[in-house]
Amino acid sequence: MTLTADLYFSFRSPYSYLAIGRYRELAETHDVHIALRPVYPLAVRQPDFFERNHPNWLRYTLTDMMRVAQFHGIPFGPPRPDPIVQDFATRKIAEDQPHIRRITRLGQAAARRGKGLAFAHEAARLIWGGAEGWNEGGHLAGAAQRADLDLAELDAEVCEEPDQLDAEIASNQQALEEAGHWGVPTLVFDGEPFFGQDRIDMARWRMEQKGLQKR
Repeated sequence: MTLTADLYFSFRSPYSYLAIGRYRELAETHDVHIALRPVYPLAVRQPDFFERNHPNWLRYTLTDMMRVAQFHGIPFGPPRPDPIVQDFATRKIAEDQPHIRRITRLGQAAARRGKGLAFAHEAARLIWGGAEGWNEGGHLAGAAQRADLDLAELDAEVCEEPDQLDAEIASNQQALEEAGHWGVPTLVFDGEPFFGQDRIDMARWRMEQKGLQKR
């Protein structure tokens, strides 16, 4: 029996990146289908989040995400460009957000085709793995190809159906909150949310209790 789960994911979240490769490996080696459910990051949903957060939050997060990457041997570099346009001196989020809008909509278009997990992993490896100008040239086309997708087709859908895709993304966020959480990465399996890149082993343990088998 094939198990199913939903992975709520943000392309701006370093912890989403640090989790998705391991979830993809789990889905490829075991009889479980993990559906990608992209959401917009807090910077879009709550633009004042960074302005009102504790001053130590950013410093600690930067330290922690680097050591998590080192611990798991995951390539990690600063996003160039950042998917979010932000003034880091003031922490103010710009109103116009071309990068995160496009990449999240692309992720949702890939999810429509049942290949969201692979596309998000490949794209996140560009964004967070240190690829300069990940949004330019052939970077995303290559990521789409590695996920067995066509970027031109996805981009056309993004241009033609931005409102529909945004409605689906908003529905993902609502479903995440209804499942009992609000942040990413969160895997929801059998109605139970597992938040954070440090809950992957526990999510797998729960799946094994429900009959998870290797392929």
